[in-house]
Amino acid sequence: MSDIIKLLPDNIANQIAAGEVVQRPASVVKELLENSIDAGSTDVKLIIKESGKALIQVVDNGKGMSHIDARMCFERHATSKISSAEDLFAIKTMGFRGEAMASIAAVAQVELKSRREEDELGVLIQIEASEVKKQEPVSTPVGTSTCVKNLFFNVPARRNFLKSNAVEMRHIVDEFQRVALANPEVAMSLYQNDLEMYQLSSGKLSKRVVGIFGKKYQDQMAACEEETDLMKVYGYVGKPEFAKKTRGEQFFFVNNRFIKSNYLNHAVMTAFENLLPEGSFPFYTLFIEIDPRHIDINVHPTKTEIKFDDERTVYAVIRAAVRQALGTHNIAPAIDFSQDVNFANFAPKPEPVKSTSAADRDYSQFKTFERKQDTSHWEKLYEGLKTEISQQEESNRQMEIHPEAQSTITLGSAANVSEEKVSQKPDASYFQIHKKYIATHVKSGLMLIAQQAAHERILYEKFLNQISRRSGASQQALFPQSLKLNSADFSLIHDIREELNAIGFEFSDFGDNSIVINGVPADLKSVNEKALFEGFIEQFKLNQSELSISNDENIARAIAKRSALKVGTSLSAQEMSSIIDQLFACKSPNYSPEGKKTTFILELDKVDQFFN
Repeated sequence: MSDIIKLLPDNIANQIAAGEVVQRPASVVKELLENSIDAGSTDVKLIIKESGKALIQVVDNGKGMSHIDARMCFERHATSKISSAEDLFAIKTMGFRGEAMASIAAVAQVELKSRREEDELGVLIQIEASEVKKQEPVSTPVGTSTCVKNLFFNVPARRNFLKSNAVEMRHIVDEFQRVALANPEVAMSLYQNDLEMYQLSSGKLSKRVVGIFGKKYQDQMAACEEETDLMKVYGYVGKPEFAKKTRGEQFFFVNNRFIKSNYLNHAVMTAFENLLPEGSFPFYTLFIEIDPRHIDINVHPTKTEIKFDDERTVYAVIRAAVRQALGTHNIAPAIDFSQDVNFANFAPKPEPVKSTSAADRDYSQFKTFERKQDTSHWEKLYEGLKTEISQQEESNRQMEIHPEAQSTITLGSAANVSEEKVSQKPDASYFQIHKKYIATHVKSGLMLIAQQAAHERILYEKFLNQISRRSGASQQALFPQSLKLNSADFSLIHDIREELNAIGFEFSDFGDNSIVINGVPADLKSVNEKALFEGFIEQFKLNQSELSISNDENIARAIAKRSALKVGTSLSAQEMSSIIDQLFACKSPNYSPEGKKTTFILELDKVDQFFN
């Protein structure tokens, strides 16, 4: 029997390894940007076309590479960052595995140009599917330019799994923002399809935050800083009143490396306890400086997960730092211990006597008027009322004295109410429970309807139908509102502009990533156009990151979620009846778009059991 175990060829092994490192265009962006930072660059430019599927180019002014280093960087496990196993616990660079360039070259067409300052000529290398096509000297500026074209051109199955351009671009922007936040001293720019999205100059962290997320963040940031023997924490946290309904701008950096940690996020949320409305999430950008010996970053190929040797201490320091930041900026409620309420003087303070000058007392120009007020004419107004009150009190006393007078009182009942008044009474077949549920009796018992979930289902199907038919009506705003967006959100709404117009949103560009909202869907009554649009964008992005659904469905779900009746809204009998009628006219009335139940029937037999 022949042997069956074989050594895989390098090109196949590289493609398998690329599956871990290069999952989507954003993975390439992350690796190339981190390489530029490790090279000591002070200016980095990122150029994207077709959301990275056609082109990803990173140009930096770093120290560059020699022709040997440029060729070696495409070999697997070739790196300048470590040389022994002990170096893994003293890493301060972004990359160290030596897998990124080899993995990228295995699934794309790569062109690299690089030159060191001491060299007269640089080097040009072209690689396709791990095969070197060209290597020659070239005239190029100091630094490195890396072009990645036609990603996954030789792995069509992987290319088919990529999401829409809007989704992939959102992931690219996320990676760009993370690297930009971690390195505010580096000037960075991003271009998409020849249009500038970001132009960030070097500066302080606060300037970088405002440059990425917009000027509105100037007023919501509270500085945070804490230092112990183990670690140092610094950065900014957002004030509670600016919290959003979706997880958005929340960043942890350990030694300038972006990480994801639910455990540390819990520490921040604990510090915000009792300061945030339920379901709200604050902004924070926190940096942790710690000795590399106390962490292990060699956990996952993406290097976004790390392990601490003392997680509890890190948790406690972060929570204390955020609490101190909130207290320092008078955001958290505080007790004034300088006053002892047990010895406080509760006697009313005498009102200060206002001093008057001679000029105040001299009213010679008004001598024709009488200074003394005469209120006798006001008493005449109440003469008739006093007489009527006296007569009513006398009548009441007679009824209390004479029992036969009391027998003439008629008790109110349905029989004594006129037919006209009965018809004006509200319909008792519907009623609200705690302004959260609608209750109505059915043949088998009592039906409960969750008003928010039911309204979401109604709006979702209505908007989805309008998008497919392009039949939505718009309600024009009396006073159009302007809305400033960041570059990523501005690009996002233009990608889905046609669908938004189909359901009734009308907006126009106002320059500098701003829009003017001219109209909203006619089905939405009494809405704040600006707040609705901002909430819709946040919900749309949240759905993109968590769900694999089409743009049409995402838009319908996002606008339904943000505009549905909220818990706590009072409803009239007619409104409750309308919601029930519209709900059961839906294709799937029993569940909201998120899969939550909209109705529940309490069986009459079940109710009877409670009393037996």
